[in-house]
Amino acid sequence: MARPIWSGAINFGLVTVPVELYSATEDHTISFRQFQRDTSDRIRYKRVNERTGEEVPFSDIVKGADIGGGDYVIVEPDELDAIAPGRSRTIDINAFVDLDEIDPVHYQKTYWLAPAKEEYSRAYSLLLQAMAKTNRAGVATFVMRGKEYLTAVRPGDNLLILTTLLFPEDLRDPAKELKALPEITPARGKELDMAVTLIDSMTEGWQPDNYHDTYTQRVEKLIEDKAAGREIISEEEPAQPTKVVDLFDALSRSVEGRKKRRESASSEDRRSASADDGPDLGSLSRAELDKMARDLDIKGRSKMSRDELAEAVAAAKSAGAA
Repeated sequence: MARPIWSGAINFGLVTVPVELYSATEDHTISFRQFQRDTSDRIRYKRVNERTGEEVPFSDIVKGADIGGGDYVIVEPDELDAIAPGRSRTIDINAFVDLDEIDPVHYQKTYWLAPAKEEYSRAYSLLLQAMAKTNRAGVATFVMRGKEYLTAVRPGDNLLILTTLLFPEDLRDPAKELKALPEITPARGKELDMAVTLIDSMTEGWQPDNYHDTYTQRVEKLIEDKAAGREIISEEEPAQPTKVVDLFDALSRSVEGRKKRRESASSEDRRSASADDGPDLGSLSRAELDKMARDLDIKGRSKMSRDELAEAVAAAKSAGAA
């Protein structure tokens, strides 16, 4: 069982709810160490004085802020500690805002908030249900690990969620960062209608379990293949940009292709289900279909949509039964 990374209380109005904060995410990126090529020699980093070339102990290192012209203001660690915010004991909700008004560009990291003790569940439940009913998020600031955070406390599925937000000064201005802002040209009527039709045909309910980190899976497969001495198969080249003159044709073929794939997948699902009493492919999630495709050694599955996976799995199963 995970331990809370912070404990304190949510304050809204005169209501105080003791809570505990838990991390809702984890990094599953594969870590590599560095070696010199053609050797088993590890590469390590040292803190070196660029003038003398000598290694410097961590205790002798101070920070310097660049003020231009090659000049720096030197700041000692204890000077930073003296002005650092203390450990906050409360999440003070200053205001409630419509959840839909928060631009996702501000979202940073997500945590779960749970009542510190069962006796606080009534006030906790009240806040959760009131925010869910009004579709509001509570905007608050609090301090954790010596850093101040702007946060949105919002309702989740039977749980309060705290998401740290980027401050406005953390966001870059695209007009300053991009070489040029894209010129938005008016869409042609038929192209716009066809694009809307394609979007409608690809629209489905949000099911996060249908998506996963396929790159990490490919890295794991690469490591496994190299360890076993197997041949490494490269991924296909990315698609070429669509020419402007072919845009309507590409949209039309996309819509027609999706229609045929849906019809084919439904037909294959019915035949496959009646042939071997297996699961109805139409009812499976993308993650479940991807696992079946992996077991059947179907190539290029990482680039397939859910419908394409269902079609490929059905075809592979039919070929195996023949």
